[in-house]
Amino acid sequence: MIVPINKPIGVTSFDVVKKVRKITRIKKVGHGGTLDPFAEGVLIIGIGRKSTRRLDYYNNSNKQYIAELQLGSSTDTLDLTGEIIEKKEIPQLQKSMIENIFSQFIGLQNQLPPMYSAKKINGIRLYKLARMKKTVKRKPNQITITSLELIDYNSNKINFSVSCSKGTYIRQLGLDIANKLGTVGHLTKLNRIKAGPYTLDDCISISAIEKTWMSSQI
Repeated sequence: MIVPINKPIGVTSFDVVKKVRKITRIKKVGHGGTLDPFAEGVLIIGIGRKSTRRLDYYNNSNKQYIAELQLGSSTDTLDLTGEIIEKKEIPQLQKSMIENIFSQFIGLQNQLPPMYSAKKINGIRLYKLARMKKTVKRKPNQITITSLELIDYNSNKINFSVSCSKGTYIRQLGLDIANKLGTVGHLTKLNRIKAGPYTLDDCISISAIEKTWMSSQI
């Protein structure tokens, strides 16, 4: 069974997997693409051996996000959960300036994975090394951004939507956008609104899974 879940803020993707395992009492449960704890939105869950084998398809599929970028300060995690490590003045923003910079990120490109990420180096996840204040050399991922659109902005925040390939770190994209604007930044909100064929409208909550599963066992 493939189930798209609307992951809430404050839990990890693996927390959701563990919860679904507990509800269904099925050991073979997995997800099709990690969402950061501070992020929310579409998380595709596979329940059962056959479904978990299909998760690679969803993991490799394109994703769409809505993000909020706070300008003027950067954090070690590149999001609001981290410690501020740099502050910089923010230039006077103009719509044409932002859209011109956005256009520079469209297409095939290389992106360096952030230290605070689940990517493994020599079998160790990068975020574990980052928590030990260690920085290691990383190989860039080849990614594709198919669309990057401005939603709105004010003097120190930019809201945007992005459609992208597997392996794209939106936190890193936020910092790269801020750098192009001549400042620094970090994400304060991130919502995955589409993963593969599934949108937020297709998603159910963890509590809905529990109710549905319990009723099916009666």
